[in-house]
Amino acid sequence: MKRIIVTRFSAMGDVAMVASVLSEFQQQHTDTEIIMVSRKLFAAFFEHIPRLVFHPMDPSGKHRGVLGLFKLFAELKKYKPNFVADLHNNIRSRILGSLFRLSGTTICTLDKGRAEKKALTRPNNKVKRQLKLTTERYADVLRTLGFKAQLSHALKKTERLLPEELSADFSKVKKSIGIAPFAQHSFKVLPLSKMNEVIARLSQLDYSVYIFGGGAQEKAIAEKWADEYTNVKSLIGQFNVSEELNIIANLDLMISMDSSGMHMASLVGTRCVSIWGATHPFAGFLGYGQRYEDVIQVEHPNRPSSVYGNKPCDCDGIEAIDLVSSQMIIDHITNICG
Repeated sequence: MKRIIVTRFSAMGDVAMVASVLSEFQQQHTDTEIIMVSRKLFAAFFEHIPRLVFHPMDPSGKHRGVLGLFKLFAELKKYKPNFVADLHNNIRSRILGSLFRLSGTTICTLDKGRAEKKALTRPNNKVKRQLKLTTERYADVLRTLGFKAQLSHALKKTERLLPEELSADFSKVKKSIGIAPFAQHSFKVLPLSKMNEVIARLSQLDYSVYIFGGGAQEKAIAEKWADEYTNVKSLIGQFNVSEELNIIANLDLMISMDSSGMHMASLVGTRCVSIWGATHPFAGFLGYGQRYEDVIQVEHPNRPSSVYGNKPCDCDGIEAIDLVSSQMIIDHITNICG
């Protein structure tokens, strides 16, 4: 066995994309073992990948700071890896990689394409073109280490068991639609009034709607929608990540911002309609295997303003995400689901 340590510590969607790549990579290489290093929360993304060991990284606990990275290095060195694939390229992963390089282990680090992304997102003279997909950038690291990696970029539906408490719901004839209406940055979130209109219309059309993702504040909003509209349920805070993946695998369709909900849908082979504002699929973060025609966005010369959606994107006095109408989303969903 050739043993590869793979590092990607965050964010949730990025780690989910790593799982999509490693799933196909391990199918193509029966002589490799992967040691995946990431936050404990993301372990569920890798549960079904053969010959993969998940090693949790605790950046705010025992692996905090430089001394913590030395501890992590000591833990990982026991696996006696042949290669290290740094799919993060941040300060922590580079320090860890340097320790392995000094110990004689072959290492390759992700090329994030920073110059291209800066040209795409700068205010003036944007170079607006499709950049290499992030999943292909991940695969390039493995290729540089000497492995062939052919990505299909196709959704592969996975069979997963529903949590028992939802099995009765999914046995109905109604189409099941998941919605992940929130994101880390507000500039990627459709205004709640518009999302309310979408949910109200889907309820009227007799779809079963399940709301995913968020903390206490988002949970309160989702539960209000569930109380107000029939066939709408909030799943926020009710299931762990593994169970959420099982539920998403059984959906007919997922609706998500440019956020982790889209990438979780990709991981289990569920089609996703994604909604974009300050960010743009050109940066390479469209969900693995998802269709460009399922992207809902309004093109404007000022878009995108940032890769991650952490900056406002003023489009003639209107924030970019506000250019998207609720009717655009409803029409797209009904065209797919009937």
